Amino acid sequence: MGELSPEQATTGSRVRRAMRDVATSQATLIILSIVVALVVGALLIAGADAGVRSSIGYVFARPSDFFSALGHAVGGAYSSLFQGAIFNLNPSDNIAFLAPLANTVAYSVPLIFAGLGLGIGFRGGLFNIGGQGQIILGGLLCGYIGFAWHLPVGLHLVVCVLGAFVGGALWGFIPGILRAKTGANEVIVTIMLNAVAGFLLAWFLTLRAFQANLNTPISPSVAATARFPHFFGTAIDLGFVLALAAAVGVWWLMERSTLGFRIRLVGENPEAAKTAGMNASMTYVWVMVIAGGLAGLAATSQLLSGVAQQLNGNIAGTFGFDAITVALLGRSKPLGTVLAGLLFGGLRAGGYIMQSATGTPIDIILVLQSVIVLLIAAPPLVKAIFRLPDPERRRQHLAKVAARTVRKEAVA
Repeated sequence: MGELSPEQATTGSRVRRAMRDVATSQATLIILSIVVALVVGALLIAGADAGVRSSIGYVFARPSDFFSALGHAVGGAYSSLFQGAIFNLNPSDNIAFLAPLANTVAYSVPLIFAGLGLGIGFRGGLFNIGGQGQIILGGLLCGYIGFAWHLPVGLHLVVCVLGAFVGGALWGFIPGILRAKTGANEVIVTIMLNAVAGFLLAWFLTLRAFQANLNTPISPSVAATARFPHFFGTAIDLGFVLALAAAVGVWWLMERSTLGFRIRLVGENPEAAKTAGMNASMTYVWVMVIAGGLAGLAATSQLLSGVAQQLNGNIAGTFGFDAITVALLGRSKPLGTVLAGLLFGGLRAGGYIMQSATGTPIDIILVLQSVIVLLIAAPPLVKAIFRLPDPERRRQHLAKVAARTVRKEAVA
């Protein structure tokens, strides 16, 4: 073979560089992490299936039985997961065909709101674990306005949404001001405030003003004038539109505003921010107030939609903790957080259908989520599994080679 021309060599080098960039991109790492999580889930589904366990005892005598049982168990479970999260392949009408996707969107709304809030905290250098408490306080104020106030249609909904934001923001202000004025660790403070919020909710539900009746700790239902309108007769409502608007607002705040620039700089290097004349302490307060307000909005999907519409002891569910994984998976960026929220919403929506259709424990979904986050947090592990190039290791290798060359020339 003849030697490559300079143009061919240059083209080949560009192609290799492009392939290396794709292989080491964040999107590729996330996709491969999901693939690994699905493989781990498949192993657990197979292990939990009675047919697979019985056929493995004579796998060498009749391997077809084992692989048939394996395909039935794993294929059936993941097929049900898909049909419960994306499309119903046996619909009675177009609404039924899109109902799973609508449920995925509905489940994703509180995760997106809370994930956006926690993501701002992460980028501001604060590890906010208080999403749960902030959702509860947002729900308390939103729910009270919803069932106790009597306002016109439209205005009532707006005031409820603002109440949810204000409630979460007030609960976020506490750890923010403590961090700014006393240096208190926000992780410890927010964890404690989660417990305080839970007990505060339980106490409020013992008050006559917050009880639908004296026998149950459940508030009256939110008035019809304060509920989100639904689209096309599906589970998708105005809350999803607000969540997307919040994502756009967070993008503008972090990428285009002066406050966002201060938040990013303080998060990356507080000392440099102070040297530049920025008030890092007040920035921490703003970070927690905004983060708490966004987390508080997550309660609107429970109270103003068709999910609960009443305050109860489980109004926040596990959204505050699930949002931590959503923010981490989305790299604390608005678009990534929206996509991560939709992914986790789909896993939750599909998980219920998978359990009812195949008997597969829904706990498998928690394992999938945990494995995805684990791999996202450990990129070298994903690169090692798929033998992907590691630019950092390559740079270190080149640096060592250059250092050896310099030493040899110095000795010579």
